[in-house]
Amino acid sequence: MTGCGKRERAAYELTYSVFFSPTHVQAKLAEAWAKEIGERSGGQIRITVFSGGMLTKAEQCYQGVVDGVSDIGMSGFAYARGRFPLLELLDLPVGYPDGMSATRIANEIFFRWQPEETADTKIMYLHAHGPGILASKKPVNTLADMQGMKIRATGFSSKIVESLGASPISMPQGDTYEALQKGVVDATFCPIEALKGWKQGEVTKCVTDSACIGYTTAFYVTFNKQKWESLPEDLQKMILQVNKEWMAKHGQAWNDADAQGTEFARGLRHTFIQLSAEEQGVWREKVEPLLVDTTAKVDQRGLPGSDVLKEIQLYIAAARSGEWK
Repeated sequence: MTGCGKRERAAYELTYSVFFSPTHVQAKLAEAWAKEIGERSGGQIRITVFSGGMLTKAEQCYQGVVDGVSDIGMSGFAYARGRFPLLELLDLPVGYPDGMSATRIANEIFFRWQPEETADTKIMYLHAHGPGILASKKPVNTLADMQGMKIRATGFSSKIVESLGASPISMPQGDTYEALQKGVVDATFCPIEALKGWKQGEVTKCVTDSACIGYTTAFYVTFNKQKWESLPEDLQKMILQVNKEWMAKHGQAWNDADAQGTEFARGLRHTFIQLSAEEQGVWREKVEPLLVDTTAKVDQRGLPGSDVLKEIQLYIAAARSGEWK
């Protein structure tokens, strides 16, 4: 390098652990995010994506980012139950209408409250799927039909299953296809996109629309804190701008994937079941104690659980009414 030349900054080589399978739209968006950052940085940042849990499994991902196993990670808060008490409230069965709304609400809540529970990393943004539905091998028209069933669930959806009188079997999405195929579980609570995205429609026959208690799963994209702080300020600002753009991309992708999942299941001639208004009221009544108990426990830890839940419910009401644009 000559004495009068401008010194070039060294490239930052980063690893990104994603638990979604490589073919899943959310993994593809992670790849696109990494590519966009590489391009906007002029090649100063190079991110290698390891999807399908290749680098760290879903439940290991967050700690893996803390420990530097990966520099960046994408997984769900639900896979580390108890670690994120305030943010786990995002997953409650409060009636999310769609993935875009759930994604927007998750980010509004996170950036409004900036919970201490994620202070050991640098959260980039969150995204969240559309309302969980019940995909099963036999029809579920009422709660009575669920009794004795073994239902795959994760995080708060396990408690939802218990509230509804069935038996929850906890496992990641990646294990669910085989569990349904082999009869380890009789059904799964999942966004309808999973029927195509994780091919679970091939091993189920019925879809019960349980959006009346529609839960979501909030996913994070987070950065190793030390690695983030090592980046120059201009590169940090650029990444934060890309993050804002990608929030909407993830939300829209969840909506699009739900539409594709519905079409996929219809193509397989699944039976689609709409709960009666009376039955919807019964399901809401059954999960209400879960909302009360969960927020009370968060409040007891000195966290604003009740306030956060109220905000979530206000956002959902606005989204459902069309007031929230």
